Amino acid sequence: MKQRTGIALVTALVAATGWSQEISVQGITIAQMWKQETPGFDKATYTPATQYLGIDATKLGTDKLSLHLFGWGHADLGDSSVLGGSKSGGYLSYGYLQYQFDKANAELKAGRFAVNQGTGFEQVDGVSARADLRGGFTLSGFYGLPVLYRTVDSLSQADYKFQRDIIFGSRLGWRSTKGLELGLSYLQDGAKAAKDLHHPSATDYTRKQVGVDLAVTPTTSFDFRGRTIFDMASHRAPAAGVAEPSKLAEHDYTATLKLGGAVAVSGTFVERNFFAYFAGTNLPSLFRQDERDLFRAWGGKVTWAAAPSVQVVADYRRTHRETYGDANRAGADVRMDFLEKTVLAGVGAHWVSVVDSKLVDPLTPYRSLSHREVRAWVLVNKGKLSASLDGIVQVYDSGNPYVVGLRTVYEAVGSLGYQATSSLKVSGDLAFGSNPVSKHETRGLLKAEYRFGVGKKGGQ
Repeated sequence: MKQRTGIALVTALVAATGWSQEISVQGITIAQMWKQETPGFDKATYTPATQYLGIDATKLGTDKLSLHLFGWGHADLGDSSVLGGSKSGGYLSYGYLQYQFDKANAELKAGRFAVNQGTGFEQVDGVSARADLRGGFTLSGFYGLPVLYRTVDSLSQADYKFQRDIIFGSRLGWRSTKGLELGLSYLQDGAKAAKDLHHPSATDYTRKQVGVDLAVTPTTSFDFRGRTIFDMASHRAPAAGVAEPSKLAEHDYTATLKLGGAVAVSGTFVERNFFAYFAGTNLPSLFRQDERDLFRAWGGKVTWAAAPSVQVVADYRRTHRETYGDANRAGADVRMDFLEKTVLAGVGAHWVSVVDSKLVDPLTPYRSLSHREVRAWVLVNKGKLSASLDGIVQVYDSGNPYVVGLRTVYEAVGSLGYQATSSLKVSGDLAFGSNPVSKHETRGLLKAEYRFGVGKKGGQ
């Protein structure tokens, strides 16, 4: 979205609040400071300030029409804390008008909004609509322009906006009275693939995806849900000797079973083809489109309520990446509450085993990130005061050139908050740690959260 378009949208939406019957405002102000001591570089101190602001205005002439606006802005009081050297910036996350109809649970949105219709999370400048149909069916759809995210490396995105000139999608769903829900969705992002442009591009940002999702909840003790997404786009033929990428973009499924009131067991399975997947969202600028890696992961978790105030969680996860190899993570956490949940505490230990990665770069071709991890935390809420302390320590195996001699990595974070009024809370965090990037790092954060509302009939 061009800057002048964003400014016009914000101006129009803010002006509309003048004829609203009820307005609520939520905001978070954050001021940070941190010092870094990176081996081989000068010490640095950063002091960024960030403001988040949301406005919800209802009853815009009618009870059915409402406005929703949320955005943020930041400014560096010292040196630039972001890549590229910019010391200020901002973004309109969403800003849309919504009309709720009397029948069929139908609604209509116009503006900038987020949508999740089976194939993934999208951010759109346009219109969307949904409605419930007879027989348990639902129908939804959206149409507009994809919200474009710029990266620091603008050269690699030179034709980004030319490929991604339109985005639209829809989902048809059906829900039975016996706990079964099925959905069929379609998404198209961009009118022409990279190979079909007037000047063909080596990087393809466009997508055509078909998704199938389901949810099975026959009883309160069992839940199974997930989705499968297929890549339907026509891509450039791969180079000689390179295998044709799979049309499968993603499998993602989770099952949960409750065994009585004390034990719950869950399992997950995820498989992704990065070339077709693009992380299931219209944010491909955050990922490498030439990545042809395959990812697969599965795991499980057992939660046991050992006592009214004690919960034990054991988990295991195995991941596989075709390029980098396999990894296993296993461990357990104990969570406790005291004094009627005034004090919450927990401790956990995990073991991570990683095979030596394949070729990473010519100078350091192999590495292992195997390590052991211990974490402990405590949270106290007493009246208007809240406090917390969280610490984590990771001990890596020797022989990894990427940890620059720091086998032990740690961080401790302390927080203190005060609920000054029912609509205002102030808090502060202080963190100290050591990691391979910053041998010594200290961070401080001050935050103010507030919300208030105004009604035209005298309410506040």
